[in-house]
This record gives sequence, structure tokens and C-alpha cells, in this order.
Amino acid sequence: MSSIARWCVSKGIQVSGYDRTPSALTDELEKEGMDISFEDSLDTIPEEFKENKDKALVIWTPAMPDESPQLNYFRDHGFILKKRSEVLGDITAEEFTIAVAGTHGKTTTSSMIAHLLYQANVPVTAFLGGLSQNYQSNYLSSEKKGKASVFVVEADEFDRSFLRLNPSVGVVTSVDPDHLDIYGSEDSMIAGFTDFINLIQKKGHLFIQTNANQKLNEPSGNKLRVKEYGLRSSSITAENIQARPDSFVFDYQDRDQRIDGITLPIPGYHNVENALVAISIGLSQGLSEAQIKGGMQSFSGVKRRFEIHLSEPNCVYIDDYAHHPEEIRSLLSSVRAMYPALKITAIFQPHLFTRTRDFAKDFSESLSLADEVILLEIYPAREEPIPGINSKILLEGIAAQSKEVIAKDALIQSLSDRNLEVVITIGAGDIDRLVPKVAQFLSSNHTVSEI
Repeated sequence: MSSIARWCVSKGIQVSGYDRTPSALTDELEKEGMDISFEDSLDTIPEEFKENKDKALVIWTPAMPDESPQLNYFRDHGFILKKRSEVLGDITAEEFTIAVAGTHGKTTTSSMIAHLLYQANVPVTAFLGGLSQNYQSNYLSSEKKGKASVFVVEADEFDRSFLRLNPSVGVVTSVDPDHLDIYGSEDSMIAGFTDFINLIQKKGHLFIQTNANQKLNEPSGNKLRVKEYGLRSSSITAENIQARPDSFVFDYQDRDQRIDGITLPIPGYHNVENALVAISIGLSQGLSEAQIKGGMQSFSGVKRRFEIHLSEPNCVYIDDYAHHPEEIRSLLSSVRAMYPALKITAIFQPHLFTRTRDFAKDFSESLSLADEVILLEIYPAREEPIPGINSKILLEGIAAQSKEVIAKDALIQSLSDRNLEVVITIGAGDIDRLVPKVAQFLSSNHTVSEI
């Protein structure tokens, strides 16, 4: 939502809005000239907005509850309302658009693509699903007068939002089951991704990850040029991968080109895979080998995506947004490769009652890759509780001997009683508010030794 708000401000449009709680992001938006309230009431809607509804557009997200007073006021009083995805489709309708879809990996991948193009002085406008560490924003623009901009957008499958787009280039990073509360079944979700692929313009490009390609039965779309990528792909792949404590190094290989010795500062096998498609798209847009290597080496990642807060010989702290079993599996596998001799403590906050219910066994299996597991209670987001569904149902299937569910406000005290070496906070809820406290605790309570 905030990336579209920033685009509107860049065009001279007055922006007001509501968010449930203040945050560092809303502080930045207010500094940029937006009027933001934190009370969902009619009194906080600017009078100018109420009095000029013929000149007003209400952009809303499905995260808003149906009983929202503001949302229902706009509905009842004849305002023009559009979902975020619809507005994104309007903005990019006539533009060369690279749309990145997938149940996980899309935020990092779209951020990589945007960064590579930006660093190579390609006019680019990007709407991202997370805060780029390079630009401290989820909106990036380097439009140049007289030159058409390449648009990079994150194509969200939630609520079938990505079906509002008409991309020139499509990317599918993964189609692991998710949002079954929306789709009803895995088959229905996969059909949604097939519909997205069919929206790619004729003679456009589709870059699709190996496993996703197999699940979608090798889609051809509207006479698309399809390229498969992945660590097991025969088309675009990575060779000679080296897992280092602060980076991954690999060689890029496709059927037409090879680039050796690419350094990726954000670790993780899943991020190497994300980098493969970003590099491929960069090459398709005319970037040189030097621009690719330089752009990848300067990529700082996305806020809360494998974000390393502390890296000392005797203590490492990583925070990650992972909230799907496959994301957690990739995260913990990569951490294990980076720190094979160290104990890994995973602190996980499940996100949504339905997701926890639907993937309980998979969550337990993926968390079993850690040596020690601490679970926080489920973050409900938009959902009401489901009887019998809580974090405790994950415990039995977790292989680690040390495992428990604790309250958020007891976390720091719990950490003080443990031998900690590699600590990872995981989840898409409000666990991010604990990150500064965990980082401060670990910094203060673990003696830093010389490297």
C-alpha cells in the first residue's frame, strides 16, 4: 500500500490514510507529506476528502476488516473504491512491466531486479513488497525525461490480486500451497498461477523456477518464451556454490552465457535461486557482465529477509520474514550450511490460524532443522481464533529435544537461561517488534571476541 502512496505523492497527489498502529514506516510516510491516522473512525477522515468525493479515490487492501467504519463509510457514500492490486494494474497497464509472482521469494527477487536495473542506469519504477535495504523504501524510481520506465512489481497471489496485471515479463518463483483459506485447494491455487501466466503479453517472457514449472505442467501460455531456472535446472542454474558466513559465491550458467564468481552479500541457497532469475532479466535488458556482478555485490537485501543483526564469532543473530514451511526449510538449511558447527535456536511466531492448521505437519518438519525451537503464540492478523488451533499443536512433530511455547513478554527472560550461538527470529506477524530487544540482549550479554 505504501509504495502506491509514495507513487501518488511523487505525482503531486494529496494522500491521506489509515493504519492500525504507528511504525517506523508510517513515521517516514508522514515526513514525506502524508496525513496518517491510527484510529479507524469517521472523525479521522480529513474533511477536505469528505467534501470532494468526486475528486477522491479510496485505495484499500483486503487486510481491512469488513466491519471497518471508514471502509463502510466510503462504500455507503458513493466514493470510488479500488483495491491496491487494481490500482497497480491501472498504473502499469500501458507500461513495460516485469511482474514477479510466487508464494515465496517474490519480494527479494523483485528487489534484486529493480536494484540491478537502477544500478545500471536503466529507467526503472518499482513497487516492492518490503523495504529495500539499499534505498530504505518499498518504492523506487529513476525515471528519466523522455525515456520510458521499466516497471517492476510484486504480483501478489493473495485474494488473486495478481490477476489485475498485464505483464510483459512474468516470473514465478514458487507455487507451494498457501492461502488455502482464499483458494480452497492447492489445485485451485495452481489454476490461479496458470491464469496469471496467461495474462503475460503475447511473445512475452516467462521465467519460472524448476519445481514451479513441474507443478504447473510446463506452461506455454500465449506463445511465451519460457525459461526455467533453479539449482536443479538444466536451463539457468548456479554452479560452484560456496556458502560463507557473510555471503554466497556462485557461477551463473545458462545455455547462452556464463558469469563466474558472483558474490551475493545476502546468504541463502534460496537467495542464490532468486539471484538467477534477477541476473537473467538483467541480461535480457542489456546489462553487461560487469554491471551484473557489481549490482549483485552491492545488493543489501530487503528488511526482514535473512537480515543479519549480529555477526560475532560467539554469537550470530538473524531475523527473517519466513511464514511458510518451505521458506523456513530454506532458511534453516542455509543457516546450517553457513554455521555447521554451531547450535541453532529458532524463535518462530506462526502467522494465521488457517495456515497453522493447514500446514502444521510441514511447519514441525521444517522447524526440526533447528537444534532448539521456541514458539510464540499465533499472530491472527485478519482472522478469528479457531478452536483447538494454537502453537502447541506444532510441538509434538518437532524433532528438537528443546522445544516450548512461551509468551512474547517472556522471551527475553527465557533467552537469558539458554546457551545461545545462532539465534533466528522467524515470522510475518508482530515478532518484528521484538527484534530490537533480542538484538540488544544478545549484544549486551555475549562477550565479543576478536576475529
